[in-house]
Amino acid sequence: MEESSIFQDYFLLRIENIFFVIAAIVSTAMLIWPAVGKRGTKEIDTRKAIELINYEDAVVLDVRDESEFAAGHLPNSKHIPTGKIEERWVELTKFKEKPIVVIYKSGIRSNHASNVLYKNGFGQVHNLMGGIDAWKRASLPIVKR
Repeated sequence: MEESSIFQDYFLLRIENIFFVIAAIVSTAMLIWPAVGKRGTKEIDTRKAIELINYEDAVVLDVRDESEFAAGHLPNSKHIPTGKIEERWVELTKFKEKPIVVIYKSGIRSNHASNVLYKNGFGQVHNLMGGIDAWKRASLPIVKR
């Protein structure tokens, strides 16, 4: 075997390994990003939400649209649609030291509202996994206007 051929094989092997290393780094970053992206928010189930509401005087923040909120919501919940949270979060300032349970229809878009609250100094922000749908499936109380 020629020396230049050995060098070329070695060089190609190194390049292939670099691509594997880069792919591994990108894959790891993609797996970690959702946890990092949530920042200070935590996902909780209905059992933990009830515990926070009953024993720690948690504030329930419903970020669904007006019509969804009017159709049924948790008792004593505050309502700020997710599209207005950036301009209206100050309404919740007096609750900064309390746990806040953020609720949406299925729990997906509540992350935006939770992140806005967290960025503005709310340290105990929780998203209800499954949102209002999970609450209803558990046959927990819903009130209408």
